[in-house]
Amino acid sequence: MAGSLFLAAGALFAQPEVMAWGNVTGIRVNGHLLELNTSICVAQPEMAGVFCTGREKQQNSYARSGKIETVKVQMRAPREFRDAQGERWTMSATEVVEDIGAGAAKVDLEFTSPEDANIGGAFLGLELPASEFSSGAVELIDPPLKAALAPGAAEQNEYVRATAKGARFVSRGRTIEVAFNEPTLVIVRDDRRKGSYNLQVLFAVMTGKSTAGQSAKKCFTFRVTGELDRDPVAITLDAEHPGQMFDGLGGNFRIQNTRMDGPVVDYVLDNLRVAWGRVDMPWHLWQPEEARDPRAGAIHPAVQRAMEMSRQLAQRGMPVMVSAWYPPPWAVLGEIVRTPQPDTPRGNPLNPEKMARIQESIASYLLHLKERYGVEAAMFSFNESDLGINVRQTPREHSELIKTLGAYFARKGLATKLALGDTSDANPIEFIQPALHDPEAARYIGAVDFHSWRGCTDEKLARWRDAARELNVPLVVAEGSTDAAAYRYPQILSEQSFALYEINLYLRILAIAQPRSILQWQMTADYSLLRGGGIFGESGPLRPTRRFWNLKQLASTPPRAFALPVSCDKQPNLTCAAFGDISGGNYAVHIVNNGAARTATLTGLPPGVDHLRMWVTDAENGMKEHDRVQVVDGRATFTLTATGFTTVMGSRKW
Repeated sequence: MAGSLFLAAGALFAQPEVMAWGNVTGIRVNGHLLELNTSICVAQPEMAGVFCTGREKQQNSYARSGKIETVKVQMRAPREFRDAQGERWTMSATEVVEDIGAGAAKVDLEFTSPEDANIGGAFLGLELPASEFSSGAVELIDPPLKAALAPGAAEQNEYVRATAKGARFVSRGRTIEVAFNEPTLVIVRDDRRKGSYNLQVLFAVMTGKSTAGQSAKKCFTFRVTGELDRDPVAITLDAEHPGQMFDGLGGNFRIQNTRMDGPVVDYVLDNLRVAWGRVDMPWHLWQPEEARDPRAGAIHPAVQRAMEMSRQLAQRGMPVMVSAWYPPPWAVLGEIVRTPQPDTPRGNPLNPEKMARIQESIASYLLHLKERYGVEAAMFSFNESDLGINVRQTPREHSELIKTLGAYFARKGLATKLALGDTSDANPIEFIQPALHDPEAARYIGAVDFHSWRGCTDEKLARWRDAARELNVPLVVAEGSTDAAAYRYPQILSEQSFALYEINLYLRILAIAQPRSILQWQMTADYSLLRGGGIFGESGPLRPTRRFWNLKQLASTPPRAFALPVSCDKQPNLTCAAFGDISGGNYAVHIVNNGAARTATLTGLPPGVDHLRMWVTDAENGMKEHDRVQVVDGRATFTLTATGFTTVMGSRKW
């Protein structure tokens, strides 16, 4: 299955790159991203601190209509932004971003204060990287004012505070010019108290304290110019030092929409090679009452659907992970709160006095799944227990559960192991340390497991890789994607930028952490890879999005291939991951080009590979096969399309 990618009108423009929470990362020119890094900001009195929008920091919605993108946010001050009386402000904002031509965008920003708020003002923020702009300058327009942006000596430095009709920020490689629809206060400063040397620019929309119902609106026109990187790139493959095995792309199949999930799951499984599966254990519906025998009498339909989903995946030969979200009330401490209040812990701890009953209950589910549906779960976990979604554990409790539950499974004749971690993202690496260094717990660990939300550093990815190697078990990314809140504003899932960031993240993870599988969240109608069929209210037949084609292309990796070292000389615009099925002589190199079109030269291909097949997914095409690429002495040259995902594959003639 391959073909063109038919996008909604307007999706191809995509010059301004807007995150669902309102931050404009930049403006693309011929595929090259000229960075802006804007945000929507509210300041404390006297500008003591500034709170800005970011991933999962506020409630927001997102919509696109042609060249216009609209983001609405509801901002609430975090704990550290309370005033002296302990009061916290709230603020609403509507941002409208319009593509107005090459290298240009118009941003209309309106703030509304639902109640009186003791704030220092509301702003459109702009972050300038110190690496580029600390040797540059700011020039205010009408009246003119120029100031150097060389770093100051203090922890907090202010370079400009003045009112003007526009501003220009100039560095060696980039110029950002902003025109205002009326004279506006401009503040340029830095704040190194949290380790950042970047410059913060604030364009005032509302100044000083706000009163209930107060609104203010301003228009900003951005024009960005700079050097476009079209230089050729060199990619070097090391086919002689294989790393960890990659079984292939996996998926989450947590059934939540009984009307639409079935057709979506069937479409995905019929058109993607899925190597691993993860399903829900509706524990709260399996045994809602402690005294009740869950295997006696009628079983809840949601439990039946989850078990049938497990069987469908097992019939396709994939290992199945089982994770529990919601516990029954009898099994936890405290009253279960599905929607926690701000600054309160999520989830509930397991009741230590009920551990024997908890073990029996969970094992009975897995035994029923095995005996009635023929599925022995490869692993069990509580979903994101580090964060409390919805069982909350400390690192020590997590380790103790692995030991006790793992031993209980073994006594019951279950081969099911425990997943170490299953953390909300890659950052809480400390959560797994007690179990990692407990030999008794290690006996029952089947995989090390994290989720890919909220980003991760290369150093953190390497630590997850090393943890799995220390235990000699697979590393699994049990939930893959980039924005856990996207279900609230699903139009973002069809944006080109979302698809590009997602596949770029996957290649980084594959190259550094070398997981056995990345399990996409999800392969149902939730966070869907498809459009139509009533998904998110869109009619028409089911049809693939760019994200689907990206994943299909990644899933084309030869089964059970080993990760191979690969390097490229144009970071961060290029991300690469490579694999080799050495026994079969099949090799694949995946490349995300997050920039302008360019020529790539790949070296290090093993002897016997004389040509490469090449597929490309970009804004217009879904896994389109291009002309074959000749290989001479292990070297091949081909073109990378702008902001595209390219895969080249070759077979060795022994």
